[in-house]
Formats: sequence, structure tokens, C-alpha cells
Amino acid sequence: MPYRNTPFVTNQIYHVFNRSIASQTVFIDKYDYKRVLDLINFYRFSKPPLRFSHYKRLSKTQKEEFEKAFMINRSPMIEILAFCIMPNHVHFLLKPKEKNAVSNFMRNLQNSYSKYFNTKRERTGSLFQFMFKAVRMETDEQLVHVSRYIHLNPATAYIVDTEDLDKYEWSSFKSYISDTQSNVSSEMILSRFKSKQDYKKFVFDQLEYQRELAKIKHLIFD
Repeated sequence: MPYRNTPFVTNQIYHVFNRSIASQTVFIDKYDYKRVLDLINFYRFSKPPLRFSHYKRLSKTQKEEFEKAFMINRSPMIEILAFCIMPNHVHFLLKPKEKNAVSNFMRNLQNSYSKYFNTKRERTGSLFQFMFKAVRMETDEQLVHVSRYIHLNPATAYIVDTEDLDKYEWSSFKSYISDTQSNVSSEMILSRFKSKQDYKKFVFDQLEYQRELAKIKHLIFD
């Protein structure tokens, strides 16, 4: 269970990061990635009336009824501004709307995914490091550069070529540069740019990225 001594302030934005124990690969196939995306969407909301595993067993009609009652007509406890799922770690830009929202979101996400992963692969024990890391975004400049850092992760880790970054399915980058519908709140960051294509160019600008990363590295990995 993630635990932090420093409380999160509502309506502030945090770069939240956690890695698997011993950096083992914990997202192995497309079903693992799809599972964690579903969990992210489900646990954006506080106090779900049923477990995610029960929700998955509902019929299509029952799911639609549940989503209408629980998701569509309620405000999430946390806004997700950006995210990227990597083979052995996760990155988020999160804006809590309620007290303890970040800790509850990360706890529910990690616990639920760990149970799924352990059952599927017949293992036991913890999957993620005990305490996730979090850094509050202090300026608009820091916010947009960290969003770029998050979205560039698949390319900097050589999982995809830079020119194929927009094809990576397991991050919010697609929703930033296209009309893809998602539950990501991209407006705050995109409002700093004239267009989505300008943001895409900003992300793809490797040289500028490397220079800016050196300036904010201590803020990302605090």
C-alpha cells in the first residue's frame, strides 16, 4: 500500500511515478496493458460500489448501466492530465479533486493490477515498489516539459522509434495530437500551444527536449 507523509493538495498537479520491484517487467502483453488502462479509468472515481473484478464480469448491458450511474454522472476524484505505461513503470500527471485522491488512486490501481498479474502468472508477493514518487508542478513551463518527458518515454527507452511515437497505444500522447476520445484532461497543457500539431512538434523536438530535461531532472526524480 503506497503511503506518504506529505499530504497532496487538492487542485495542484503532481508528476506521479512508480516502478516494479527489481525493475521486472510487469506489463508483458497487450492484455496486461488493456487491463491497466481499464483500471485507470475505473479508479479515477472514489469509492466504487463494486470491485473491478466484479465489474469485468458484468454483461455488456449491465456495464453500460453501471457506467452511466457511476461514471458518466459523477465527477472523478482525480483528473489525469497525462500518462504513460511502460513495461516496468508508470508515469502520471495527476490533479486531485478530493482529499487523499492520489494515494487512493495509486493504491487501488496497484493492488488491483497486482492481484490480476499474480493470478494470471501464478506468482505471489508485491509487484510495485512500496512508495510511489510524486513531485508537485510549480510552474507552467515545468508542467509542459514534464508532459513531454512522459510522452517521450517509449522513444527514449527504445521501445518505439521516435517517428512512431504517435502509434504507441499505452500513453495519452494520441489524445493530445488527434481527435481520439479519452478520459485525459489535455486542455490545460494544450492551451499553451497554438495547435495540437505545435504540441506534437514540441514533443518531437529532441534537441530542445534534452536541453530542458537537464534543467528539470531534479524535479522529475526528486
